[in-house]
Amino acid sequence: MRWKTGAPAPIALFVYNRPSHTEQTIIALRENAESRDSDLVVFSDGPRSAADEIKVRQTRAVIADVSGFRSARVVHRSENWGLARSIISGVSQILASADRIIVLEDDMVTSPQFLNYVNTALDLYSAEPAVACVHAYMYPIEGLPPFFFIRGGDCWGWATWRNRWNLMDQDGTHLLRALHQKGLLRAFNKTGGDGMVRMLTDQIRGKNSSWAIRWHASLFAAGKLTLQPGRSFVRNIGLDNLGTHCEATNQFDVVPEQEFSGLPELAVVEDQDSVEKIRQFHKGRLKSRWYRRAMRQIVDEVQMRKIIRYG
Repeated sequence: MRWKTGAPAPIALFVYNRPSHTEQTIIALRENAESRDSDLVVFSDGPRSAADEIKVRQTRAVIADVSGFRSARVVHRSENWGLARSIISGVSQILASADRIIVLEDDMVTSPQFLNYVNTALDLYSAEPAVACVHAYMYPIEGLPPFFFIRGGDCWGWATWRNRWNLMDQDGTHLLRALHQKGLLRAFNKTGGDGMVRMLTDQIRGKNSSWAIRWHASLFAAGKLTLQPGRSFVRNIGLDNLGTHCEATNQFDVVPEQEFSGLPELAVVEDQDSVEKIRQFHKGRLKSRWYRRAMRQIVDEVQMRKIIRYG
């Protein structure tokens, strides 16, 4: 279908086998005033095993008749594509006929101001090539400005434009080499508490299938920025050990912001103070014994250099 010109950006929602999470996500999204003018496409992944079939069917029952949007359509995967393939394919599919997109997963409970904030940002920065992503989640960190830019991309309730999504490089080895050649590995690593290179290296080695680390690395290597809120417009309810790529923790829990009165005029540059606060948050979260960290860093360095040299 062709997306209505001037309407809010189409929303892609990716679901799998968590019916309760999916229901909460849709209910919260529907409480956004802009939902009634928004087109929703739900991508439902197929079961990975026979044990998943019941939960997948229950989830599909939740999304069978979604109301409260300008339009709602469900894309059923007959097989299990996995999150990375599903998101990359689904986002690309929608952006083939739309110039922008909002992306959610089935555990993102949004503020009633989520769509207002994201669509406002998509309009404001559509002609600003340095800005490639709009993000709606922020860690529970005190002292951040209301809105700011950091380098790279993000993935917990986010949005982008077609010409920025075209920067997405699915080849992790190519990305690692590009970061190395541009002298960006140290800066890139710091964006996740000194763990981003490890995550990218693990993706290359097949230890994870993360699309998000490749999105982040693609934008980081290209020198692009993401707009971040100082207070989150979305809450991740999936960190309860029921998801595919998560473990139980409350370290990321937030109370979503309920008010949004527009975006201030911002210098389109990376906010170094905010970058350091985010880095310190991650470092505090990932504390371990010094010798374990040292050994892990040695292993990471060896694996990284093997990939850069040999592929």
